[in-house]
Amino acid sequence: MLELIKRVSHVESTEIFDNLTLPYDLRMRGRLRSTTETSQDVGLFLDRGPVLRDGDLLQARTGEIIRIRAAEEPVVTAYIQAGLPLARLCYHLGNRHVSLAIGQSERGGWVRFPPDHVLEELAEHLGAELVRHTATFDPEPGAYAQVGNADSGHSHSHGHHHAHSH
Repeated sequence: MLELIKRVSHVESTEIFDNLTLPYDLRMRGRLRSTTETSQDVGLFLDRGPVLRDGDLLQARTGEIIRIRAAEEPVVTAYIQAGLPLARLCYHLGNRHVSLAIGQSERGGWVRFPPDHVLEELAEHLGAELVRHTATFDPEPGAYAQVGNADSGHSHSHGHHHAHSH
């Protein structure tokens, strides 16, 4: 089994040993056992940190480079007019702490999220046209995401105590 232990930023395509295709929920994990496209057993042994993105590169303890691929999975894409309608939809979905992929196409703005009847009903209520389909899901990384840095450089130590009375 190849032990994938390190994120790497760039290699020549000829140096890529294999591809590992994973759905979003598995790309969030730092520890995982899986199989590559060529049936090579691999284990992830990564520090907690950013979600693995489509195209990310991992190096095995023995030097091999494995490219991460986002798997196609069930998703809902909500198409809506760009501008304020798209912003409003993103706000209301994000306020429910759901991971979102956001984009734009010839149809206008779109927001992609995992299937969920409550979220789908909300999106339709806000004027979105929904398409349920299979596609890769590579959501926005979040405000504090920073590749290769598990603690993202953000600290809550301010040198004083916080007292909250409710």
